[in-house]
Amino acid sequence: MSISVIVPAYNEEAYLLGTMASLTEAAATLTATACVELLVVDNNSTDATAAVAHESGARVIGEPRQGIARARNTGARHATGDVLVFVDADVTIPPALLEVVQAAMSDPGCIGGGVDVEYRPRRRSMCLYLAAWRLLAQRLGMVQGATQFCRRSTFEAIGGYDVRAWIGEDVDFYWAMRRLARRTGSSVTLIRSPRVQASSRRFDNWSVWKTLLWTNPLVIALFRKRRWAWGGWYSRPVR
Repeated sequence: MSISVIVPAYNEEAYLLGTMASLTEAAATLTATACVELLVVDNNSTDATAAVAHESGARVIGEPRQGIARARNTGARHATGDVLVFVDADVTIPPALLEVVQAAMSDPGCIGGGVDVEYRPRRRSMCLYLAAWRLLAQRLGMVQGATQFCRRSTFEAIGGYDVRAWIGEDVDFYWAMRRLARRTGSSVTLIRSPRVQASSRRFDNWSVWKTLLWTNPLVIALFRKRRWAWGGWYSRPVR
């Protein structure tokens, strides 16, 4: 099995090194049973993101047009693997995760899936808020794009991530995989353990009202395809 890990990155020099270190460690556990390719898609960064990616041993692809969906799609076009794994640039994955993904994709009936996400915000109010969001996501079958994976054929059948969406494109993609699985009699896997750990930087540094506004389901539904609404989410790095 050949696996391509695709990391979209915009101004992520502060977090990318840790992400790549965790991926390199996880990839090392599979060297005897799978070929693992690490790609970083530099999405028009103005910092040292590309240099950090090079230093981490990744293959670096440039995507000058802004948008995380577009960056993921660009990575998929340049990837050589049979299985595509998408990991956000501020996510730490556990050493065993790629092995678990490999096991899931060894089932010919599985077309892809996602990985459960853990946040560790400093404020108790954010812990409670994220716990409520987690319950909502479970009820609605939403799976974040912090780490998602699929077969190349699945990605092509769906048409990749929706570049019109500036947020929520990851949930759309997971739902599209589920619909494809129902039509084809296949399955989609949600890996509950081990979880990946995503950065809590926004939840730690933003005010409560700002977090509630930009993560409000109604706001996301109404403005998710309007670029101007998400400039504060993506345009400036949050340390």
